[in-house]
Amino acid sequence: MLLLGRTGQVGTALAKQLDQVTAPSSAEFNLMDATRDKIERLLDEARPSVVINCAAYTAVDKAESQIDVANQINGSAVGLLAEISAGAGVPFVTFSTDYVFDGRSTLPYVESSTPNPINVYGQSKLIGERMAIAANPRTLIIRTSWVISGTHGNFVATMLRLALEGRSTRVVNDQHGSPTFADDLAVASIEAIETGATGLLHLTNQGATTWFDLARAALTEAMLDPDLVSPCTSADYPTPAARPAYTVLESERRTDLGINPLPHWEDSLPAVVKQLVERQSG
Repeated sequence: MLLLGRTGQVGTALAKQLDQVTAPSSAEFNLMDATRDKIERLLDEARPSVVINCAAYTAVDKAESQIDVANQINGSAVGLLAEISAGAGVPFVTFSTDYVFDGRSTLPYVESSTPNPINVYGQSKLIGERMAIAANPRTLIIRTSWVISGTHGNFVATMLRLALEGRSTRVVNDQHGSPTFADDLAVASIEAIETGATGLLHLTNQGATTWFDLARAALTEAMLDPDLVSPCTSADYPTPAARPAYTVLESERRTDLGINPLPHWEDSLPAVVKQLVERQSG
């Protein structure tokens, strides 16, 4: 397998699960300057049976002022990867986001739900989805949300760091989603790839929560004071990029594809909290 974005949360988790993988560093291959020649050369050298792209522009707020950069990395480059993979006769897999939805639903979004992103980041990811599917009929788009790991900086890591420093913080309590643990996502993604699935697929840990409740759960698990976090509304905490209020994802395809459900997020939280606390304490 050719794995791009090896150093991110999902790329790191996938690399642990894969035996035979070519994974160039970001210095060796970067989506920002991914020309046709560079991609073709990379595929010629790696000769993969599948191309997996975990590289992405993920700075949601910065994207509002870096539209061209976000659209290049998450959009055009993804489409070009898919196109050249198709030319090489191999499937293409890439990861997308719950932020392709506007959050106005009160029911979980499934693969057939209509996307309508409300920020530049979500728009750029939707561009990439559509370009990839148009360029390569063997494209699999895995949408996921609220990714957490014990290996990288992320929301839970930030909440634990602040609490370990004895600092209190306000966390929004009116945005609902599905926390997804990178290791669980990696296992399910490999299952999906092995089925030969194409098109859209939603993969998240089971269960839904808010950022505030997730923060309290993480602090409680770490035996830190959960009252160090207090709830606020999105209006109380304005950000450059609008956030959708409800982006819980469910799948209408996973069972038919024979992919095992990911664990409930509360069951996967303890191991990750332990990892993060050990990293930050050490």
